[in-house]
Amino acid sequence: MSPGGGAKDAADGSGRKRGAADAAHDADDRADEPAAEEDSAVRAARRARLRRGRSREDSTLLNSWRSPRVRIGAAIGLVLILALGIAAWFTPVLSVRTVRVDGLSVVPEEQVLDALQVPDGLSMIRLDTTAMAERVAQLPKVRSVRVRREFPSTVQVTVVERTPVLYYDAPDGPHLLDCDSVEFAIEQPPGTAPKLVTDHPGGNDPATRAAVAVMALVPPSLGVGEVVARSVSDIALELRDGRTVLWGGTGDSQKKAAVVGPLLTQPGKVFDVSSPNLVTVK
Repeated sequence: MSPGGGAKDAADGSGRKRGAADAAHDADDRADEPAAEEDSAVRAARRARLRRGRSREDSTLLNSWRSPRVRIGAAIGLVLILALGIAAWFTPVLSVRTVRVDGLSVVPEEQVLDALQVPDGLSMIRLDTTAMAERVAQLPKVRSVRVRREFPSTVQVTVVERTPVLYYDAPDGPHLLDCDSVEFAIEQPPGTAPKLVTDHPGGNDPATRAAVAVMALVPPSLGVGEVVARSVSDIALELRDGRTVLWGGTGDSQKKAAVVGPLLTQPGKVFDVSSPNLVTVK
């Protein structure tokens, strides 16, 4: 056999092998075609069934609505809803019968009820609870108030009263200041309220506001009897046992409040926490 003939035979053999492989792939493709067509037919049939189902539902609903009994029933229901709404709005069926006031300690309940001005016979739905709350909030010793309806016939009022954080003496008597620096009363302060000593005390005075901010973070256990505010950055706390805490300004007040308690367990008369990272005792 010549070398050329061997090469030809090899080429013919590989050609036959490729032809057989291509024929096998074609046979596989032809075998997959019916399966794909079958899947497509199944999906089409499913979509058709869904469309028929929706069409039947729509037809059922439409036929139901066309029924005279259904339309008469719907009309009667609508009339009843309107009648109930009109009755609730214009008649005393849902009028206020009870007013509950919570949170009072020093504010007389009669003052709150007078400020509420709950109208007799007015439906609960027509109550202007926002306006009622605003009127109660005008009472000097009321810090905040919430008014809400509790059906069928109760108005619930929740009051947060102002409590004195500091007071200062004035010719017309002691002025009480709350945590918002609001002067809300001129009367004898409770025994726990510290006295404020500053040049120009008042709710708009920066030194006063700084002293109030400090007292909001000072632990009650310190027993502060007097707060001396020479400026916004020079505040001292005179304790009831005669010791003095030099607080400084309002900066780092939380850290100062954390270190002042342990510091007071040491002997001394003057405790300086104005720099809380470097406290001193004298």
